Amino acid sequence: MADAPDMGELMESEDPNFGQVLACVFGIQSHESRTYLALLDNPGSTVAELAEVLDRDRSNVNRSLTTLLDKGLTERKRRLLDPGGYVYQYTATPLPEAKEMMHAALDEWAEDVHARIDAFGES
Repeated sequence: MADAPDMGELMESEDPNFGQVLACVFGIQSHESRTYLALLDNPGSTVAELAEVLDRDRSNVNRSLTTLLDKGLTERKRRLLDPGGYVYQYTATPLPEAKEMMHAALDEWAEDVHARIDAFGES
């Protein structure tokens, strides 16, 4: 699946996996949810290391990481290298915290939908 499933697709699926639910809730692409899941298994990875694990181009992995950073699903730390320079290492937001974020996002969405329903026909 190239794109994130919408809510209808997710509800029709008999057994959606965590990556599909994550993609739907946060409005991210499936490759971005795969990147998050890879980070859970490989904390402290660099872009190059993740690109190898995911068998994707480094520029694509970098874009996925930018999205995950924006959504609060990963953190980035700079590590200084002995010969000079630095490299960024990425770690996924811990699964329990990510689940809480998903619940909060769904609660916010549901409140918005309820408000729209209540407001219907009032104008």
